[in-house]
Amino acid sequence: MTLEEGRRVRLTEDLGLGEAVAGEPGSVVGFLSLGAGLEGTVERVDGELAQSEGAREYQRLGALFEDYGHTMPAASRERLAAEIAALEPEWAADRERGRQLTVRVRWDNGFVLDGAHQHILTPL
Repeated sequence: MTLEEGRRVRLTEDLGLGEAVAGEPGSVVGFLSLGAGLEGTVERVDGELAQSEGAREYQRLGALFEDYGHTMPAASRERLAAEIAALEPEWAADRERGRQLTVRVRWDNGFVLDGAHQHILTPL
């Protein structure tokens, strides 16, 4: 899904925002949340989310193996290959997920959610 400025979106899951306080300071009277199905407009596309730590480590170790694996002792080369193999599922999941954006959304009720991850939104 491509999110762009001005696009209408719908929230796909409930988002808990925090405790509601009234009366005495620190007197919690409820919990504020945005319910799934809420609709709004993308005001700004902030940028891409970073890859997972495991995906970055997979790429780093893979490049190390490719560039220097032939010079390593056999035991070190095998240990590095095992580390790369262990990280491969996380790297594959990260690639399958693709480019992940964060956006600023102004909901129809007036609330604004900044830094919202695209996976909680569907375009209308």
